[in-house]
Parts: sequence; structure tokens; C-alpha cells
Amino acid sequence: MKYIGAHVSAAGGVENAPIRAHEIGATAFALFTKNQRQWHAKPLSEKSIDAFKANCEKYGYTNKQILPHDSYLINLGHPDIDKRQKSLDAFIDELKRCEQLGISLLNFHPGSHLREISEEICMDYIAESINFALDQTQGVTAVLENTAGQGSNLGYKHEQLAYIIDKVEDKTRVGVCIDTCHAYAAGYDLKNDYAGVMQDFSDVVGFKYLKGMHINDSKATLGQKLDRHHSLGQGEIGWACFEKLMQDARIDEIPMTLETIDMAIWPEEIKALKTFAGLSS
Repeated sequence: MKYIGAHVSAAGGVENAPIRAHEIGATAFALFTKNQRQWHAKPLSEKSIDAFKANCEKYGYTNKQILPHDSYLINLGHPDIDKRQKSLDAFIDELKRCEQLGISLLNFHPGSHLREISEEICMDYIAESINFALDQTQGVTAVLENTAGQGSNLGYKHEQLAYIIDKVEDKTRVGVCIDTCHAYAAGYDLKNDYAGVMQDFSDVVGFKYLKGMHINDSKATLGQKLDRHHSLGQGEIGWACFEKLMQDARIDEIPMTLETIDMAIWPEEIKALKTFAGLSS
């Protein structure tokens, strides 16, 4: 079964996210459990937690259909120990918020070396941070998102994701979210070599670690290393890739969410993806 949706707003409270997902015909959704551009947020209220769980139950969303995203400020590989600790504290808070909501996945960008340390040292810091965070929490899988490789961001190569996973002690609580826009911008030619890209992912990382996908077309050209999302079929990747993706039997039972730029057409994009997947509604 393909679970298809979008990253919906949690404005007014996290309990509104499943309602908004249902309104656009989504069978999966992503959200921020707090303001993604601030370090601190007030704790989730019991009222919001209970309402979120009730709305998920009402509209049929299980925890395997929900993939929240952590704050954009977090950098688990920061070269500065104090700033890395600040990121780690925020990441643990995000994991605990997922615990409270009954969500079993948390998506995050691996980290950036800021051109101050080597890639290997940065990835070691990321893995060290994940290990500490997982020790402080329970029941939530840390899901590494591939990046476009913009700036000093790591995680744009399958080998980098595999390196970090290899150093995570609890392999049952680590996974990967593949963003199609990021992959293409990083140099993985999903348009002309879908099979080859997926085989490389299988060989280097392994589909057992695939816990979610972000379904986006790309304004950036192949290998340009720019994170610029586009609506499906309007960017450099094109519709054919997404049709193949929806018919790929290896990619089932995970949240697949849009982060495309025109929210007004999300219902149409979701409907098209469902049609490719052979789903009636």
C-alpha cells in the first residue's frame, strides 16, 4: 500500500494537521510539531495531544503514515561543541514531542560541517548525537533525510547516509527519508536512470532503512546541488519518474509526502500519484 500526502500546516495546534491532511485527500502527512525556525517552543498541552490522537483515529492515520520534520536550526554535526549540544538538546525535545503524540518517526537533515571540519568528523558527530538522543528517548526512529548537497550539508550521497547508519548503535531506530528533488540535485539521475539510482540505494544503504519519502520535482538541474523544489511534472525530473516510484513494489507502507511549491494543487498531485499507484481514492 502506498501512503501519499503532503507536509501540512499545524497552525493553531498540531491537532489540526490530520484534519488538513484529510481535506486534501492525503493518506499520509508530514508536519512540524513546533515552529521550525525557533529553538524553543512551549510544551504540547494534554488537550492538543489528545485531540491530535483523536483526529488521527477519526481520519484513519496510523503512526506509520506520519512523518514529522524537526527544526531547520538543528545541526547535529556542528563543529562547535556548545552549538552542537544546543542542537542535540533541541533534537531530543523533538523526539520527546513525537513520543507524546504517539508518532514513531522523526525526519531530520543530518548536519553540516560549515567548512570547519572534515566530512568524516562531522558524520561521526552526527552519529554520536543520534546515539545519545536515542538513549534518552524511546519508540521513535531517527530518519535521516538525504540532502541536495547545498553549501556544506552532508547526506547527499548514499555512502554518507550508510556511514552514519553504520555508526548508530541501535539499527532498529534509524532510517532514511529520500527526497526526490534533493537526490536529483545531488546528481542521482531519477529521470533517466530510475532503476540504477534505486539499485545503488539498495546496494549502499538498503531498502530496509527506507522509512519515508518526500515527493518533489526539482527546479535545479541534475547535480546542481541546489535545494529548489517544484510542482510535479513542472521541473527537471518530470512525471515519468513519479509514475515509476508509485509502481515500485519495494516502496510500500511508508509515508510519501509532497513538499511541492503550490499547495493549491496538492489535491490534484495526490490524486495523480494515487492513480499511478493503482489506488481509487
